[in-house]
Amino acid sequence: MSTPQETPAGKHHAPEAGNGRSGMPLVRLVNAGKRYGAVIALHDINMEVSAGEVTCVLGDNGAGKSTLIKIIAGLHQPSSGTYEVEGTPVHFSSPREALERGIATVYQDLAVVSLMPVWRNFFLGNELRKGPRIQIGAMKKMCKDELLAMGIDLRDVDQPIGTLSGGERQCVAISRAVHFGAKVLILDEPTAALGVKQSGVVLKYIVQARERGLGVIFITHNPHHAYPVGDRFLLLNRGASIGNYEKNQVTRDELTGLMAGGSELEQLSHELESAGGAVADLGRSMEADVEELGISHQPTTTTTTTTTESDAR
Repeated sequence: MSTPQETPAGKHHAPEAGNGRSGMPLVRLVNAGKRYGAVIALHDINMEVSAGEVTCVLGDNGAGKSTLIKIIAGLHQPSSGTYEVEGTPVHFSSPREALERGIATVYQDLAVVSLMPVWRNFFLGNELRKGPRIQIGAMKKMCKDELLAMGIDLRDVDQPIGTLSGGERQCVAISRAVHFGAKVLILDEPTAALGVKQSGVVLKYIVQARERGLGVIFITHNPHHAYPVGDRFLLLNRGASIGNYEKNQVTRDELTGLMAGGSELEQLSHELESAGGAVADLGRSMEADVEELGISHQPTTTTTTTTTESDAR
């Protein structure tokens, strides 16, 4: 197995076509960190998001993904480092300010009202009005047209959004963000609670958003979902970056190995083997998986040991 080469700090290789105004990335974090008192949630994170690219952020629970989302979405400000939007340093005080700069976040709960029809959810909080009256016909047509542009063909936008599948609801939320001017789309674990088929539907719409020129940040713990659609991969572990790769620098198996944490799995397999019995068989099986993936010895990356908060923050 080839060894992926980590992109040197401060060097960026995004093609010009993937950049925003004046060739700048849409979003850039440089040595960004976040502290909550004595707790270090993120440490020295470098990240770029360019137009027409999908940047995947991978990590297990507690890796710092949620904290990173909140910084980019404007809910929290970084305690250190810089946050730039199209080359301009920003200090958002609310998600509304980030949204005004074109940064939209689709959370796992989707912020939809299950009993309301699809079109009402699509325009929730942004209704079209003519005087005191809302333009129901125009909103229904606009909703259907926007969904069709993303490849979603709903027979009836009057149906309650709760009757749609999980994947379809995700795609309505993505289309809504695109329609209202998002340049950067943050997707928080959109496939986490979905089956194989519905996950594939969501991945298809992530590609659709990329082809429409958006910069997409895809948060996930599943490298098998990330690799087919991703252009860049940022791996987090305990609040620190353990790798930042472009697609041509890493294979799917290498990405899986980095996510699995070869040394930790190897140690666990040895502990299970020493327990004897059926548990030892499990340990030997895990050791074989480690060897098959070739993850016993991973590329050395510069990390700092930190005490981190839970991703539940």
